[in-house]
Amino acid sequence: MTVVIPEYITPLIPWVRGIVGLVLIGVIFMGAMGAVWLERKLSADIQTRMGPCRVGKYGLLQLVADAIKLFTKEDLKPLNADSLLFNNANIFMLGSVFLMLVALPVGAVFINGVEYPLAVTQMDISVLYIEAVSALSIFGIFMVAYGSNNKYSLLGAFRNFARMVGYEVPLGITVISVAAMTGSLNIVDISTAQGLHWNIFLQPLGCFVFFVSLMADMGRLPFDQNESEEELIAGWITEYCGMRFGLGFFAEYIHMILGSFLVALLFLGGWNVPGFIANNSFFGIIVPTGFLIVKVVFVLMVIIGLRWAVPRFRIDQVVDLSWKKLLPLALLNLVWAVGLGLYLGA
Repeated sequence: MTVVIPEYITPLIPWVRGIVGLVLIGVIFMGAMGAVWLERKLSADIQTRMGPCRVGKYGLLQLVADAIKLFTKEDLKPLNADSLLFNNANIFMLGSVFLMLVALPVGAVFINGVEYPLAVTQMDISVLYIEAVSALSIFGIFMVAYGSNNKYSLLGAFRNFARMVGYEVPLGITVISVAAMTGSLNIVDISTAQGLHWNIFLQPLGCFVFFVSLMADMGRLPFDQNESEEELIAGWITEYCGMRFGLGFFAEYIHMILGSFLVALLFLGGWNVPGFIANNSFFGIIVPTGFLIVKVVFVLMVIIGLRWAVPRFRIDQVVDLSWKKLLPLALLNLVWAVGLGLYLGA
């Protein structure tokens, strides 16, 4: 879908996108703090933990206590650690997040019935770009593990490699399936094209494969073999402490939020709302983005809830699941998507 932009707005677009980008960074960081609180609160309610249940109203002060603890811990570095890799790994992990934010729309506003996506920039291949830069975080994990001079950290990193290689393939195929049916690799076009016909109903198998692969890609339970405490102490992050540990996990939480956005944009209809709301000067500005945020929070709660509902898989089970089950299902969904796309005239 081509967006029609009034001529007098065109010179302002770079400035508007810059401001939107700065706001997005702040919002996503605040969202990551909210995700940390949500996970701690849910886990505390499920397991009757004292901290997040009792510290402040709804456990909100637990975040302050965690921040004080992380900032005041001594910054230790293992003997014979590679300083260059060990000290700079967080740059790759957080850099991956910022690069994803450049092309990820977090909503849209409708002015006089015209749609304006809230994205820093739009690319013809934005969905592939987002998938590509999200994988950069693996370099940060390997830098931590290799630079730590610790065998448990290195084992965790190699487990991460095995998992990422196996699940990036079905993840990429399901993304291509959505793009093939829509006729575009632009994630804004994919979201806009869904209307009332969400891709979760048109491609339920693809949505399932994408969500499972995304869980594995993010390293969430039951796919957290790279940091399984019972086997590897803390895996790749064993030697990280203080704010290094905090920034590493903060990047993972931001990845979880951005992954939830991808599910909502690709399969849950994005920000699409009924036409009369889009044409309303008030609701058209607020409702579409709010509608998308509600879907993102729902996906986020499902991801967090699964952590406390499923056991961790063994690494051989993880590899079998990706190559022997999800990959054939992803290929089957691709055939279905291409056929459906031809039938619908995409």
